[in-house]
Amino acid sequence: MGRPSRAAEAIAAVLLLVLGTACGSRLPESDFTRENRTSAPPRDTAPLKVGIITSATSPVGGSAFTGPRDGAEAFFDRLNARGGIGGRRVEVRPCDDGGSGIGNNECVDRLVKQEKVVALVATTALDYAGASRVSRARVPDIGGQPLGPAYDTHPHLYGIYGSLAPRDGTTGWNGKLYGGTEVYRYFKREHGARTAAVVSYNQAASAAYARLVERGLRAEGYRVVTEQVDFALPNFRAVAADLKEQGADLVFDAIDGHGNARLCRAMDEVGAHVTAKVTNVQNWTSTVREAYADAPRCRNALWATGASRNFQDTGHPAVREFREATKDLKTHGQWQLEGWAAARWFTDAARSCARSGITRACVDAWMDRSRGYTAGGLLLPVDFARLPEPPRTRDTCLSVARWRDGRGWVAQGDMNRTCFTVPQLAYTP
Repeated sequence: MGRPSRAAEAIAAVLLLVLGTACGSRLPESDFTRENRTSAPPRDTAPLKVGIITSATSPVGGSAFTGPRDGAEAFFDRLNARGGIGGRRVEVRPCDDGGSGIGNNECVDRLVKQEKVVALVATTALDYAGASRVSRARVPDIGGQPLGPAYDTHPHLYGIYGSLAPRDGTTGWNGKLYGGTEVYRYFKREHGARTAAVVSYNQAASAAYARLVERGLRAEGYRVVTEQVDFALPNFRAVAADLKEQGADLVFDAIDGHGNARLCRAMDEVGAHVTAKVTNVQNWTSTVREAYADAPRCRNALWATGASRNFQDTGHPAVREFREATKDLKTHGQWQLEGWAAARWFTDAARSCARSGITRACVDAWMDRSRGYTAGGLLLPVDFARLPEPPRTRDTCLSVARWRDGRGWVAQGDMNRTCFTVPQLAYTP
């Protein structure tokens, strides 16, 4: 089943990175309402065009959003080396939207209208302003990262974590999405945690996400300690000292990566030792040792949770294939693995259509029917449903890993068996 809590986490991560984004411009809807219905299907040997929209040069800078793209491109490179799909190569048409709504609309215009891609794959857009146009053109968007509410709003868009929402043009259910408390339940049951701290900035987006985390923790019976720091002049040492005084077992945060590293350093300096400093999928990378170089104790208390198999779990054949194909990349991370899974998802859909013709409509129909998809075991089972009412509770599984110096990210149990029945809490994206 889809996991709206992952969407909340991803949305929060973006808000914390940019602390507000600009609205995109709108292009005429008529540009995207018709497909070329008169042209003949491509020859069996014609390449399949696939688009990848990424906010590669966004206001965040660096390579914050390029992981899914890199993973998808690696998959398609290996696929083409092995003959493609029924002898047809996959031509990847990447587009950097610059992290803006205007740029995103331009990418959608080029890929959907001009390039006529059969699908979009592993979309990672800071401002997915063109989402409604992709949907109107009935172009399947497969395995995108839910950095906004688009994947719980529009038909023909299939986020990497699935969705149970009606997806009829209105976000979620009457504008609200729902997330579970499985992360908090895990640490309570498996590690006996009882006191949790939530650290945020004195900024609207940061504070709003912190309140959502607090609600989830309280629903699971935690004593919650709230810590807020000034965004411009944060005093992390004071926060760390209070964490020690309060005896926090867990630390969750609504702050950016740089702030997290500074908080960890302050925790080491004052001797604030916790069971877990919990981070998210975006920070589940091989760069932990460098990012937290001056906080060895806190670094080794880092835990990550998600809905995909640990990218270091090379004992699993699907992960091993991913790592072999990406061995030349300087760093690895969970978003790369999820981009690889998205490309595999498209490939499975396209192969099912090979006999009748690989078209947008056929690929989209296969995606819409798919239930419990796992990308060969890389993902927890993903579903797309259109429930008229939001669920009150859900059976939800969880992928968990812990950082250990000398070993990297170590999986904690079987993600398909680390499961809980948890309440679903509403939030406004």
